[in-house]
Amino acid sequence: MNRRLFTALAAGLLLTSTSVLAQSSTWTIDKNHSQINFEIRHAAVSNVRGSISNITGTVIWDEKDLSKSSVNTTIDATTVSTNNDARDKHLKSPEFFNVEKYPTMTFKSSQVTRANGKLQVIGDLTLGGVTKSVTLDVDGPTAPVKGMKGGLVTGFSATGMIKRSDFNFGQKYTAPILGDEVKFTLDVEADQN
Repeated sequence: MNRRLFTALAAGLLLTSTSVLAQSSTWTIDKNHSQINFEIRHAAVSNVRGSISNITGTVIWDEKDLSKSSVNTTIDATTVSTNNDARDKHLKSPEFFNVEKYPTMTFKSSQVTRANGKLQVIGDLTLGGVTKSVTLDVDGPTAPVKGMKGGLVTGFSATGMIKRSDFNFGQKYTAPILGDEVKFTLDVEADQN
């Protein structure tokens, strides 16, 4: 292939990818390629890590006017896993996630902004019937690329922290047995609608 033609095609693809994110666009979270990883202090000596999967929802992205951007997700609490069957069963019990009564958690953004050059998403997390505001620090979204199914895909990672006490979560277990702060990372891949 002619080098000039290749350069022109590559530039065209790059401009097309960038322009997709420069306008308002709607993306569907790919539950097969998205996950939350969490970490909590245990007995004041170590960290326990786990994950939650089966995240569904929609991201509306408007780079020109972030106030028009939003995130709305549902998270399947029944998928909580720490690679320990007994602990996972306990986490799903009424003492923690109470998945029989609250099988899902939700997050709905109220504000998308930039702070210190980074994207921030502020929104309401509902966990175990309790709703509190949470701030996510976001890396991304990435420039869209052509996915395996032919459509455009993008991704982002977000980090945040919640306090168990804010959600009346595992009240029986106080520090130092179980830390109050739960740090988490959310990795999302999304397909353009």
